[in-house]
Amino acid sequence: MEYRKTDIDGVYVIEPKVFNDARGYFFEAWKKEDFEKHIGKVDFIQDNESKSSYGVLRGLHYQKGEYSQAKLVRVIKGKVLDVAVDIRKSSPTFGKHVMVELSDENKRQFFIPRGFAHGFLVLSEEAIFTYKVDNVYAPQAEAGIRWNDESLAIKWPIDPKDVLTSEKDLKAKSLNEAELFE
Repeated sequence: MEYRKTDIDGVYVIEPKVFNDARGYFFEAWKKEDFEKHIGKVDFIQDNESKSSYGVLRGLHYQKGEYSQAKLVRVIKGKVLDVAVDIRKSSPTFGKHVMVELSDENKRQFFIPRGFAHGFLVLSEEAIFTYKVDNVYAPQAEAGIRWNDESLAIKWPIDPKDVLTSEKDLKAKSLNEAELFE
């Protein structure tokens, strides 16, 4: 696997070595030793999966305080645009984001450390999205930032009227209003 640093410290795009032949393909999706060598120790405790249709936008989500989560995300079926936003107030890249296309074809993975809001937009007819987390879900610590907050300047590639999101995400706060990391 190739671990590529992004413009924001701690965020990585991971390119697996895929072996294709007449039978199909094989690749290592995660290998603890390699991951820790390139990124560091992260104790993943749970795998999650979601299925969504074209135009679904989930995010920008995060958990506050002791319940913050690091995530390792990838797409099993379809294609998404995945976004990580630095919400650490003391960071030199506060409010900046990294965007990466993840698909069943490119098999890329995206590592998002604690201190980031995360979201994705489905670009294919359907997408199955999976991710590892290093902390439990805690509803009392759940928070979000509006996906279309102008201060973030995220260029989502579909018309906003075609975006499907949850009521919770529609009511999310702006970056300036949200409770963030120090």
